[in-house]
Amino acid sequence: MAAIAIIGHGVVGSGTVELFEKNKASIEKKIGRKVEIKKILDLREFPDSPYAHKFTKNFDDILNDSEIEVVAEVVGGKTFAYDYTKRLLESGKSVVTSNKELVATHGAELLAIAKKKNVNYLFEASVGGGIPIIRPLNKCLAGNSIEYIAGILNGTTNFILTKMIREQMDFNTALKMAQELGYAEADPTADVEGYDAQRKICILGSLAYGKHIYPENVHCEGITKIAAEDVLYAENAGYGIKLIGSVKQVGDKVSAIVCPRLVSRANLLSSVDDVYNGISVVGDGVGDTLFYGRGAGKLPTASAVVGDLIDALKHNERAVTIGWDDNDDADYVVSYKSVETSVYVRAKAEDADSLKSKLSELFGKLIFIERNGRPSDEIAFITPSFVESEIDEKLEILSKSMSVESKIRLL
Repeated sequence: MAAIAIIGHGVVGSGTVELFEKNKASIEKKIGRKVEIKKILDLREFPDSPYAHKFTKNFDDILNDSEIEVVAEVVGGKTFAYDYTKRLLESGKSVVTSNKELVATHGAELLAIAKKKNVNYLFEASVGGGIPIIRPLNKCLAGNSIEYIAGILNGTTNFILTKMIREQMDFNTALKMAQELGYAEADPTADVEGYDAQRKICILGSLAYGKHIYPENVHCEGITKIAAEDVLYAENAGYGIKLIGSVKQVGDKVSAIVCPRLVSRANLLSSVDDVYNGISVVGDGVGDTLFYGRGAGKLPTASAVVGDLIDALKHNERAVTIGWDDNDDADYVVSYKSVETSVYVRAKAEDADSLKSKLSELFGKLIFIERNGRPSDEIAFITPSFVESEIDEKLEILSKSMSVESKIRLL
């Protein structure tokens, strides 16, 4: 008989219990022995739960129980979740988690402890909810040199942008709808400012390139400044707007960024709408691959947690090979200003069309974009590819003639 425990009985925790109990018979066949959820840790009361007898408020009830082999940590955050996880691993218990903030911040350290103790620290659910991406990167694509990863990693922002594009909603109206439908928290900062996607691209980049990428070193921009005008210009030019997290290797360093991007309608990521996520991985052997599905939610995320529980139980006497090295090089992530990109610019000027010749003189061949009802004091264009610092220098030269209202990079 194998025993497991769950820390946290919120949306993901309750979904993990539900899915585990529903599929218990098939799970036991897969691991080759009986298994039960022995303890569920939560500070709240659940008197009406069919599992009420399994609840505890004392972490030591899990830590000191020698029968518990694997623990699912699904509370989130990096305070007591970090302390709990570290102590569990050091005690010889495997841990699986959906906690992207903890993995992005302390992943290298926790993976090193797991390796030393010959246990597992697994985190499939930390990126993409129910979409398999961690295991494919670590196993199926291990024979490739990963050239590039770019993804729509946050369902909340993707839902908001979809509403802005399809129904011409403004940002605040779309956000309110997302909150009413339960897709966005009362405080949506982590989603709309890009921090959630930032943590996830750090995890994917660390796994792909073997060194820890810390969130504080990755430039992050959210979607709060995207206006309805930008959506219309992008549509007319054959693009959608998506919040994209991306990472690629640059010599012995990496380039990583989270920001809104214009995505061509020819790119499959442009068709990933609503609360869905899509992650594009380019390998030198496999070429282009796309992982698609629900990136969040009770049962999709629980699906990944339960999958990791099964993996840890099947490998209870050895560690699954997964991880990356810690990294104290603050310059490991190159400045986004030093990376070549094309950008969409929307600007205001008294007589905007009169600036076209000066803009073309500075940037070369520009693509000027129109929209219905474009006012005479507005101009929108897409630049050729330049190092971003050069683009900013050119825009600064024009700052006396126009004010830049929006600047969005192209994917």
